[in-house]
Amino acid sequence: MAIPIINNWRSYFEHGDEGLGSSYERIILNNVLLSVMQKYEVKSVLESPSFGFTGLSGINLVALAKEAVSVHLEDHDEQRILMIKELWDSLDQSMEIRYNANYRSLDYPDKSFDLSFSFSALWFCQDLRLYLSELARVSKKCILISVPNRSGLGYQSQLQDYSPARYPYLKISHIDPPSFIYLLGKLGWTLKESKLFDCPLWPDIGMSKEDFIRNKLGIKLRVKEQESGAAVQRPPVQSARPEKEPLSILDYYRGKDEGFAGRMLQYDLFERHATQAFKRIWAHHEYFLFEPKQ
Repeated sequence: MAIPIINNWRSYFEHGDEGLGSSYERIILNNVLLSVMQKYEVKSVLESPSFGFTGLSGINLVALAKEAVSVHLEDHDEQRILMIKELWDSLDQSMEIRYNANYRSLDYPDKSFDLSFSFSALWFCQDLRLYLSELARVSKKCILISVPNRSGLGYQSQLQDYSPARYPYLKISHIDPPSFIYLLGKLGWTLKESKLFDCPLWPDIGMSKEDFIRNKLGIKLRVKEQESGAAVQRPPVQSARPEKEPLSILDYYRGKDEGFAGRMLQYDLFERHATQAFKRIWAHHEYFLFEPKQ
């Protein structure tokens, strides 16, 4: 979860650097999506809204597209739609994307998609009941909803930046699991599985580690003048190392960085071994997988 993405999403298209946290998150999310695809023999998928990931927008389903799944996206920003199209073209992958102003209606026939998917995006839907009613209508085999882990320390930290006045279009109440579980149940869908995931070695801070230290903890890196005791700011030390290359999954998708996934999974110790009690306060996300009631 990262509320700042609402304002800074364009910057990721400019510099392409998603950072370690989002890069790890992509690989873990891909593993979840591929597992669901295999279990339900998914051939078509809808992601609506497709905006919500901290990083490059609109590429959550590239891994499924590479497995020949028909991908359909929706977004509420026309400029971002154009940028997403260009990004998919650069990856030599195909998808369809539509503009949807408020997600009150999904303009597809009943049971159009084997899988419908939402990642950190429910709070962009202005009317949750209408959205879920439409999502249930157009879905055939399964619905996968991922929301920020509301018990997580990182989520609680980021809420300090939130206010309804500052983010009037962000509906925090929509990511409450009991609410959407109940509503989907009334619409004929049953919760099959839920799981805390995206649990790396760092908290869900939604910003660079340096910014977190400075902005959230209030720590300034200062040194004291030994003679006078006055705090002074020293000029930065010039490093002999070149500036780091942007870190993102794009070259992995282009077949130019086959070791990317393995490098990210070096940080999955908590993912594999942490207790559920620990993950409840540390994991960044939780997913909920629904099936039609029999």
